[in-house]
Amino acid sequence: MSQAVIDPTLAKQTIDSLRLLAADAVEKARSGHPGTPMEAAPIAYLLYQRHLRHNPANPNWAGRDRFILSCGHASTLLYGILHLSGYDVSLDDLKNFRQMGSRTPGHPEFGHTPGVETTTGPLGQGVAVGVGMAMGGRFLQQQVDGELFDYRTYVLCSDGDLMEGISTEAASLAGHLRLGNLIYIYLDNRITIEGETSLAFSEEVATRFIAGGWHIERVEGENLVEIDGAIKRAKEDPRPSLIIARTHIGIGAPTKQDTAEAHGAPLGEKELRAAKAFYGFDPEQSFVVPEAVRTHMAEIAPRGAQLESAWQARLAAKLQEDNASLQAWNQLQTGELPDGWQTALPEFAAGTSAATRKASGDTLNALAPALPLLLGGSADLAPSNNTELKGQSFFAPGTSGRNIHFGIREHAMGAILNGLAHTPGLIPFAGTFLVFADYMRTPIRLAAMMGLGTVYVFTHDSIGLGEDGPTHQPVEHLATLRAIPGLNVIRPCDANETVRAWEAAIANRNEPTALILSRQNLPTLDRECFAGADGLHLGGYVLAREEGELKAILLASGAEVHPALAARELLQQEGIGTRVVSMPCWEFFDQQEKDYRDEVLPPACACRVAVEAAVPFGWERYVGISGAVIGMTGFGASAPAEKLMEHFGFTADNIAARVKALL
Repeated sequence: MSQAVIDPTLAKQTIDSLRLLAADAVEKARSGHPGTPMEAAPIAYLLYQRHLRHNPANPNWAGRDRFILSCGHASTLLYGILHLSGYDVSLDDLKNFRQMGSRTPGHPEFGHTPGVETTTGPLGQGVAVGVGMAMGGRFLQQQVDGELFDYRTYVLCSDGDLMEGISTEAASLAGHLRLGNLIYIYLDNRITIEGETSLAFSEEVATRFIAGGWHIERVEGENLVEIDGAIKRAKEDPRPSLIIARTHIGIGAPTKQDTAEAHGAPLGEKELRAAKAFYGFDPEQSFVVPEAVRTHMAEIAPRGAQLESAWQARLAAKLQEDNASLQAWNQLQTGELPDGWQTALPEFAAGTSAATRKASGDTLNALAPALPLLLGGSADLAPSNNTELKGQSFFAPGTSGRNIHFGIREHAMGAILNGLAHTPGLIPFAGTFLVFADYMRTPIRLAAMMGLGTVYVFTHDSIGLGEDGPTHQPVEHLATLRAIPGLNVIRPCDANETVRAWEAAIANRNEPTALILSRQNLPTLDRECFAGADGLHLGGYVLAREEGELKAILLASGAEVHPALAARELLQQEGIGTRVVSMPCWEFFDQQEKDYRDEVLPPACACRVAVEAAVPFGWERYVGISGAVIGMTGFGASAPAEKLMEHFGFTADNIAARVKALL
């Protein structure tokens, strides 16, 4: 990109316009955060005008640089610079900031506003997602094409982002991997909601990042030459870079600059008028963009169009070559899966037994050759989660591969997974024990909000893991995951349901999937005697039908399907017609037509017992007020799995007794 000398007059006029657009938007909404957009305007201007490789006409161009506003409360900064740069964000959109149905919500939302790369709100998420985007960029550059995917990821972050623990986890991994395509710009304004950061934050941030292997730059936040030079040097350094910009929140607001009052509330009419006068703007006017600024920023669109056009020409030429990796990427980046990929799915023989975590690993490795952009790893638990792709290379300092050592960093792993999922073509997965899903809850929630096709491999799914005891035995986690809208939670009952669970997860590129898998071995059901495992795609299906008149229904997921089947045998011997419904995925079942749901769970049959080694919460929607749930009402204990299952009532005898009590 051209790097002409900065025109100080045009630059200042543009920056000041950007500042006041943000302040005006917050003032009109009577809600928002004006101070950070005002302080960060010089940085946003330099990035979008001079450094970012982007095309406002096509925000999704795969070869673009990425920009993440991690401090999402400063969203008017992003909306303002997108508007000035020529994105499809109008002045009216800025005037409708934080209003119902507007394109300018309070925090940036992916898929809602053109040019927003990821949803940011909870502080710290953006910096970790940026690590995932940088990893995705390196993977594409090294594994697909080095010329097409040499883009960078820029992250604008705040004190709050760096106080959150997730930032330390993410930065540690980025430094270890030497992600030279990642640049953080840190707004060191020393102010938070409660007052000065010194109230709770006195560490030397640079030292933390130096210890993590980062390149460090320090600049004054108003010095364009310093900032410009620091960004140039960061681009050339093989390490990830942190640019520490000493900035002043609410700069130009005469009584609120450098105060907490500039952070989370409108400046107020009097203060805003004074700020406009300070910057030489008419205090009587709002949402003003001088014509010279519009002309200056109009340079971006044709330059971006030219950059993309050249990139698309290179892509077209390379696609004519014999490049299997690029051909595969080109298909996958549209959301289309390779032809025949499902033929790679394994089938497990009846009469065998396997933990569903083991069946998951076998399925994952069977799929790997058919899905070359499938990649992932675990939080130091690959031998337990069975998440290693055998024979594939690893992500390591300076290199990339399909296997990722995330380290013991579940918080960051979840957000990094989102960054990888934002990378076109990639199908990312990550594994840990189900009990640690809580560490990943925020990024899982954001993945569901954004419609990302992430896959979570959660093993050791219940008290059935045994001797590790209640600290490692999840009881409430299924309920909390099922509570997240847009997340498909699948708990398969045997190896072949596990295969179909992976099939569903891979096929769904627009929603995240959580696979809930057992540590203990489970029998592989004879599908000649029971319904086929492809019933998993319906969420719930009749696994074993009643003999004679239907009198009772047993519903179960995962390992508890097997004692439910055994209980059915006991009940049938007493002439009680009992069916067993396998319910691996509530979300899929609830999406089916009512006729199908009523066929599986006939309304006339009120005797229903659900069985699951987790808290009962939620099962009442299926068993009704006349039914019962055999679940966990407290935490587990340290003992062998079979003893725990007996102690807590997950046995055929107890299930049968509950049915008879209801009848």
